[in-house]
Amino acid sequence: MNAVKDTLHHRKLGLHEILTWMEQEALVDADDAHMLRTVAIGSEYDNKHPLQIIAERKWAHAQNGKPLSLEFLTEWFAMRLGFPYERIDPLKIEVSAVTEVMSYAYAARFNVLPIRVDATRITVATAQPFDREWMDELSHIHQKDFEIVISNPQDISHYLLEFYTVSKSIVGAQSAGQPAAGNIQNLEQLMELGRSGRLDANDQHVVHIVDWLLQYAFDQRASDIHLEPRRDMSNVRFRIDGVMHDVYQIPTNVMAAVASRIKILGRMDVAEKRKPQDGRLKTRTPDGKEVELRLSTMPTAFGEKLVMRIFDPDVLVRDFRELGFSERDDELWNCMIDQPNGIILVTGPTGSGKTTTLYSTLKQLAKPEVNVCTVEDPIELVEPSFNQMQVQRNIDLDFSTGVRTLMRQDPDIIMIGEIRDKETAEMAIQAALTGHLVLSTLHTNDAAAAVTRMLDIGVPPYLLQSSILGVMAQRLVRTLCPHCKKPMEISEQEWSALVTPWRSKKPDRVMHPIGCLECRNTGYLGRIGIYEMFTFTGKLRKLVNASCDISELRQQTLKDGLKPLRLSGASKVATGVTTIEEVLRVAPPPLTQ
Repeated sequence: MNAVKDTLHHRKLGLHEILTWMEQEALVDADDAHMLRTVAIGSEYDNKHPLQIIAERKWAHAQNGKPLSLEFLTEWFAMRLGFPYERIDPLKIEVSAVTEVMSYAYAARFNVLPIRVDATRITVATAQPFDREWMDELSHIHQKDFEIVISNPQDISHYLLEFYTVSKSIVGAQSAGQPAAGNIQNLEQLMELGRSGRLDANDQHVVHIVDWLLQYAFDQRASDIHLEPRRDMSNVRFRIDGVMHDVYQIPTNVMAAVASRIKILGRMDVAEKRKPQDGRLKTRTPDGKEVELRLSTMPTAFGEKLVMRIFDPDVLVRDFRELGFSERDDELWNCMIDQPNGIILVTGPTGSGKTTTLYSTLKQLAKPEVNVCTVEDPIELVEPSFNQMQVQRNIDLDFSTGVRTLMRQDPDIIMIGEIRDKETAEMAIQAALTGHLVLSTLHTNDAAAAVTRMLDIGVPPYLLQSSILGVMAQRLVRTLCPHCKKPMEISEQEWSALVTPWRSKKPDRVMHPIGCLECRNTGYLGRIGIYEMFTFTGKLRKLVNASCDISELRQQTLKDGLKPLRLSGASKVATGVTTIEEVLRVAPPPLTQ
């Protein structure tokens, strides 16, 4: 292999020889290879890497029939030449460091991308490992060793433009100082990425940074974007599958400009930096997909911290089984929401998927003959089939006032964002007792605690007995990556840690996270819900009184068939959806005594 490398040094590999290698290894049919050599001539192919040209043919492997994707071809190419293969993970690249290795023009000329820089070595991704004119020149400048890895040529081109563009914008914004807000304060709330109207040069740098930030978050499947100011360099972090990831560091003065632009787009008061604010923003990505963001600011020691929660409208089309409901959960939930009147409570901490569950439920209930009204703080997803009201405390429009207003709007179904006080709770119960179906949320650890929380708020027991239909508690667990999970045996002790004090048969094997390129070596890809729910039976109603004992409530719900969160999680562990560690991480410990 070293002899091969020596003969190929300082030149680009062409389509002809790569196809010849593929024929030798029986990856492609000889006739197909000959045909491609004939047609792949002309200016349209001049700037494309041979692997891209081959991948565009959408051939299947000549022996096993698997598609010859660009990623597969790149990995094969690296193995053939004896170089390490690396799939570029943008979240693990320190953009400010790698963009200082060489200029954009120079990197684009050779289509190479620095991906790691340390004290002694610079790692560079390329798809032409023997075209090394750049290495000879840069080794004299940096006085470091260069390590070559082979990566997807399409990814190199994409991230090359993305990293250098955002780096240039940050430098430009920093040198220009705080952008003038006057030029952008009249932008529409619907923001189209990359199409931000006529702005001066100083503003345009900040626009590029915001566009990149949002698009980057969408590409990485982030659920939240955190902009965290610090003394000199501020942090950008994404939450992906419930776990925080460091993404980038931006000078604090540029971060303030970025936050101001986002606040303007979200119709927030840019001048007010001393108190928390909430806002919302709807963006349209370059591919035409609309995405909702909920904005929240908080004053900190070094400036305003801004969090953007991303809501994908596509979640509303999911059915309950896709959300993670078991067959029994599906039956119970549909039984509750089919009732003409009463209250259904959904409990769980922030970020546990309550919004998705409620919106999916309302979407299913919102038929033309039904009037669905909501009062929310804030409205998280705008849905045309609902009538949605925003809480605005500055004009004394709170939840209780909102519910009182909705009662005069001839509703059939009412959704209350959260029951926080006695007045709101009593208004919700009055709505339920006068023939309306009411759905709302509470923050409690488990389903049974929702009843005692309502009593603690001050709701009379007799009203709860006659109005509550049922309660559901939920959490989100990360799901195992389907590309790399592997079966493994578990001990009785490991299984008991999850299911004790309840009885549940230990499966012979469970799936274990391994880590691969698709899941960024985490072993997990996506999230799914685990649930516990119960309907109000006659025995439960008798236990709801002024001296209500929560342990008795829990015991009765278990007798009535409630499947606790950990048991719900255990069933997903047994079917290979998630892991014991993940369920133990999010589900509360058993509280049966």
